[in-house]
Amino acid sequence: MSGGMHVFVSASTECFRDMSLIKAMERLADLEYTAVEFAMFEDGDQLKPSQVLADVEAAVALCRNSRRLDVVAFDVRITAEKQEHYDQFTAICQMAKAAKVVTITVPSAERGTPFNEEVEHLRRLVDIATLHGVRVGIKSQMGRLSEDPDTVTVLCDNCKGLGLTMDPSPYICGSYQGRPLDKLIKYIYHTQLRDTSKKQLQVRIGQGEIEYGRLITQLQKAKYTRALSVNITEMPEVDHIGELRKLRLLLESHL
Repeated sequence: MSGGMHVFVSASTECFRDMSLIKAMERLADLEYTAVEFAMFEDGDQLKPSQVLADVEAAVALCRNSRRLDVVAFDVRITAEKQEHYDQFTAICQMAKAAKVVTITVPSAERGTPFNEEVEHLRRLVDIATLHGVRVGIKSQMGRLSEDPDTVTVLCDNCKGLGLTMDPSPYICGSYQGRPLDKLIKYIYHTQLRDTSKKQLQVRIGQGEIEYGRLITQLQKAKYTRALSVNITEMPEVDHIGELRKLRLLLESHL
């Protein structure tokens, strides 16, 4: 496993969101990535949480047939509500355990959701995950509770075992831009990276504000030993393959 006890580079299948999961993995392997994060979105076309619940064995087989890539994380978006939500999440945890995936990323609730309600929901997810030896990280996202670094701290402190999937972009471009992020480092379970300017969530690599070297140094100091996961979506008139290659090489140069 390239997962050992060090930081390594991976990429999300969301980079090729219009392709099937298998095709996306093939493209990432062609780009010389060695590890992959599965985007598992109910509103996507790769692997839906409802499909995992319907056939956990088939989902695990996809991990075993991952085109020589180590499957290192799941990025999950469940749209089902009430008990069905937790049933799908439980199936994904079973899949994660079988595939030796350590971290599952979930969105936090939309802004305006009552705090206690969200804490209760996240605690329930963490409890389910813990039973399967898996960790839950909420994803930094605009328009959601996690866009405020202070709220992330309070959520993680109130849900024992909850961590953060750190995407620096919302903290550079969103309404809380400029807040110091150092206090978030200890909560980070996983990362998703692109480049970002103060005005645009995604810009070409090197044209934004993200200081990869500084982030990697902070993570290493905090004994972070997981993936730096590239998550670049296609932009008009930009060489997508070139961007994915560029960020892989840039991150590897810091390791």
